[in-house]
Formats: sequence, C-alpha cells, structure tokens
Amino acid sequence: MSDVAVDVLVVGAGPAGSAAALHAARAGHEVLVVEAGPLGRDKTCGDGLTPRAIHQLERLGLADAITSHYVNHGLKLHGYGGDVTAPWPSSAYGTLGSAMPRTAFDEYLARAAIAGGATVWDNATATAPDVIDGTLTRVTVTRSSVESTVRARWVIVADGVRSTFGRQLGREWHRGEVYGIAARSYVSSSRSDDPWMHSHVELRDEDDTILPGYGWIFPLADGTVNLGCGALSTDARPARLNTKKLLAHYARQQRTDWGLGEPERVTSAMLPMGGAVSGVAGRNWMIIGDAAAGVNPLNGEGIDYGLEMAEHAVTLLDAGYADLTDVWPQLLRDRYGEAFLLARTAARLLTYPKFLPAVGPLALRGPVGARLMPTAARLMANLITDEDRDLMARLWRAAGGTVSAVRRGTPLWS
Repeated sequence: MSDVAVDVLVVGAGPAGSAAALHAARAGHEVLVVEAGPLGRDKTCGDGLTPRAIHQLERLGLADAITSHYVNHGLKLHGYGGDVTAPWPSSAYGTLGSAMPRTAFDEYLARAAIAGGATVWDNATATAPDVIDGTLTRVTVTRSSVESTVRARWVIVADGVRSTFGRQLGREWHRGEVYGIAARSYVSSSRSDDPWMHSHVELRDEDDTILPGYGWIFPLADGTVNLGCGALSTDARPARLNTKKLLAHYARQQRTDWGLGEPERVTSAMLPMGGAVSGVAGRNWMIIGDAAAGVNPLNGEGIDYGLEMAEHAVTLLDAGYADLTDVWPQLLRDRYGEAFLLARTAARLLTYPKFLPAVGPLALRGPVGARLMPTAARLMANLITDEDRDLMARLWRAAGGTVSAVRRGTPLWS
C-alpha cells in the first residue's frame, strides 16, 4: 500500500468532477481524480447541452470543439394534436445549444482536466472514507488490485446519481420528493442533423393509454439520435411503467418520421432531482452534480448545474473557509433553492395521471400554445437568471419566494 497526498481529491470523472478538477488545477492546486470505470462514463442521459451548459463550457474554454460539430436552436414540443417551436431565447447564456454522446463528452472533459494539470486515475475505486470530527482525513483507492491511501486537504465528491462514495459519507436521498425514472437509447436516423431538440409530451403505450411521461429525440449529428422516455415519480405516486418497454414502443411510433433503426445501448435509471438530498458536506468535503441532486425536475437537465457547482466548489476552496459543513449547503440553497423548490412543486403536478391530458391540448394547440410554450421552454432550459428583469423572470422569482415560504422545512440539501 502506498500513501499519496494532494491538495484536492475529486471522486468521479463525469462532467461535474472533471470540471472541478480543471478549475482546481488552473487555480494552482495539485489535483487527483479517481474514476471507478474507464474514462468516458456512460449514463442514462439525453445528451442535450442547453445554452446554460454551453456557457459554462465557454468559461472553461471547451465549448468550441463541441459547437463546431453541431448546434441546435431550441426545443420542438409535440402532442395533443399540436406542435410548438420554442427557440432558445436571448439570455445571459447566449443562444447556442448542442448535444454530444455522454461517453464522448465525459472523456473529452476528463482529458481536458489532464491537459490542465490534474492527475486522473481511471478504473480506480474510492472506498473507506475515514472521517474524524467531520474532517475526511484519508480515502482508500483501489486500482488494478493495488490499494493506495490518499490524503487530501479537500475532497470533492462527484460520483453520479447512485453516489456510492457519497452514501458512505452520509448522503441521503429523500424519495418523498419528485424524482425521475428514464430509459435511453441510441438509434440510427436519417435526421441526425436536425437542428432542434424534440420532446413528445403525449406518450401513449401499446393500449393507447396516455402515460404520465414524455419522450425525447435529441439529434447528435453523427448518424444517430438519442431517443428516450422518462416520467416523474414520488413515493406516494410512483410511476408504474416499464421504461425500457415503453422506449421500444416509442421508437416504433417515431420510426417512419425519423427514419429510425433499432434502439441500441439501452440503459435505464432513477434520478434524484431538485436538491432533494441531505448530508452533502463536511468540514473539508462537498458533494456536487448529480450526486447532490443538481437536476431540474421539469426537464431532467443536470449537466449545466453540475458544471456550475464545480466552479462554485473550487471558489469556496480558495475563499479559505475552515469548515464547509454549513457553507456548501447554504450556497446551494442561495443559488438554486427557490427555483428548485418551485420546479419540484410544478413537477409534482405532472405525477397526477389526469393532469397532462387536461392541460396538454390547451398548451400545444393554437395561439395559447404559441405564446405559452416558448416561455415554458425558457423555464425548462434553466435560462432565467437573477439579472433578468422581464415580466416572466419577475413572476418566476415571486412564485419561487412564495413556494419557498409555504414549503419551509422541505428537504433541500438539509
């Protein structure tokens, strides 16, 4: 067994972990990243990159390699006899979106972290965190059957939705709040270069029953599309559907329109959302990204939040705090709390089976849909900022403050 000492240990080389490693290395820290699998982890993900995610990649100097390959212009929503086109609105984040398969995207960011000065160990598992009075003093890392003891001044945990290492530190997922279930596949398509992300909000099973879910098709400009389906669920109203079976049926429904082949590389997962976790920090450690439920409950998007949390985490390290136990959860609540609580409350409505069939036709048909859905797309894509002063931004923030007051005490990085 060997001993390794670094300034920053990052557990997980997904987007949040690699971004944190790159930020920390550029700040002058000695950084070690440990990733349980090979570089380029896969995940049940739509692979879409909103303008907010592209904005964070621009801050890292990594956006051009992605947007030069493919850009999309916004969302197209379909269902209930209507279609609505919702271009990315002008915002502080710009108007460029993109998409990239997760294995390629994650490997790209991990290799950027290496080029930026971080050391990355792949196929390396972090276990046995030794915590004394809230301080994480050492971690056992096993790589090629060889164990190393890693000691770090700070530890950033970005090990994904299951957060195996985070759970060892006490991270708890509160499933009474809204969470997502989804299945994803890659399918050859004659429309792989389509410059729009598509969502079908009227999802029917083989018996033509409307389900409390939605389907998506995100072109990847590589001869394939990312095709998947998802649903929102709570412990009280679990989504009782077989997502993989539904995905196959959805692909058959869209085959002619999209020139689809057969779904491949099908995966499925459950996803914590909207900050509905607790135990996300100790004196010298923080949990970020999907592991911290940094996911918008209205659309399942989490890459943008993961990239932002990575930058916030490293900023805190350089601020000189002696104890992050309360500082990190408070930062997350200040940055995302009201928006996440409001999104969780709105998403809870979608778990009622009769809600979508009642409002779907109104939202997607005629002049009402043409006005309403672009605004909804702005919310779903996380494109309202604190600096925005338009009517929709003011209404969104006012609603967020009201919901936060009503739902005080709701699990939110508590």
